[in-house]
Amino acid sequence: MPDDIAKTLTERKRVLEAELSRLTEPPVAGINLSFGKRVGDGTTEAVERISTTATARSIATSLADTDRALAKLAEGTYGICDVCGEAIPAERLEARPATATCVGCSRATNG
Repeated sequence: MPDDIAKTLTERKRVLEAELSRLTEPPVAGINLSFGKRVGDGTTEAVERISTTATARSIATSLADTDRALAKLAEGTYGICDVCGEAIPAERLEARPATATCVGCSRATNG
């Protein structure tokens, strides 16, 4: 079972890293990123970059969660909540293999 989890997490990490790399590539040279009075290529590109930045932040967070789960697996603490120290239910780990918190602690910290 731990080998399956490690394989799943490692593959997830690979996919996230590739997507983050794609999203954080520098813009194409020659494109003007500005907001003007008229909608044009520059405005459209700027709006797309803002959206891309938000997506990249979300992926970076998921990547950090995946790295934490891999570290917990190596430490032998995978499946133990980082906040309360209780076991994380198997159903939650199956649905969210990179989670480091139980449902209760996740709700308490995320509102």
